[in-house]
Amino acid sequence: MDTDLLTTRDGVPVGGRTASGHEQVDPEHGERRIPLLARVREDKTVAAFIDAADEFLEAQGYTEHGRRHAGLVGHIAFNVLTHLGHDKRSAELAAVAGYLHDVGNVVTRTNHGISSAFVAFHLLRELDVPPADIAYVMSAVGNHEEHYGESVSAIGAAVILADKSDVHRSRVRKNASIEMDIHDRVNYAVETSFLRVDPTAHTITLELAIDTQISQVLEYFEIFLERMVMCRRAARTLRCDFKITVNNVPVL
Repeated sequence: MDTDLLTTRDGVPVGGRTASGHEQVDPEHGERRIPLLARVREDKTVAAFIDAADEFLEAQGYTEHGRRHAGLVGHIAFNVLTHLGHDKRSAELAAVAGYLHDVGNVVTRTNHGISSAFVAFHLLRELDVPPADIAYVMSAVGNHEEHYGESVSAIGAAVILADKSDVHRSRVRKNASIEMDIHDRVNYAVETSFLRVDPTAHTITLELAIDTQISQVLEYFEIFLERMVMCRRAARTLRCDFKITVNNVPVL
């Protein structure tokens, strides 16, 4: 059985399968087109908010949170639910929630999951998305942060797993100092990150390739342990076990 999720090239999504198992490619971006997600991505207000949010986070010294991260999280969340046999609508809502999960950084970084949920509400209402669907997106977005979030639905769980799996050197800013900042150093050390779902074994595995000359594996868990605990809980919501491999060695 095919257990692969979205493949990446330099941290950018380049392909994958739809809920029906067929390839669907966006000619402009080299990505599968998910109808509702495509509508959200093409909205000028959404684009402006995500671009501004990333600009404001860069000014505060944070890693990349722009369209690359948003698109990757959206597609991986879609694929998590697709591979586990969830219905197409739920997978599409997970894709939208993944794409919008950080949009509230346009307001403030503090409690940005909550601000993102309310910004998403207004954006999706303007796009005439049904209120019941908006509710699921808001819940998933509002609960994606480890400090206060809970995986209250399959959609929310997929977003958590997709968001926390995006650790990669492409997120490090050009003017970052990997020697001085542990978050930049750990991200830069990760050469590949891949989230693999095995619906037969009921496992979701984060596969990392880390250059240990740049950062030791212990540093990864030093800053991301709370996130990994959240991923384990999210996987349980999806009736799966969460695992991690680093350089092909199981560590969790």
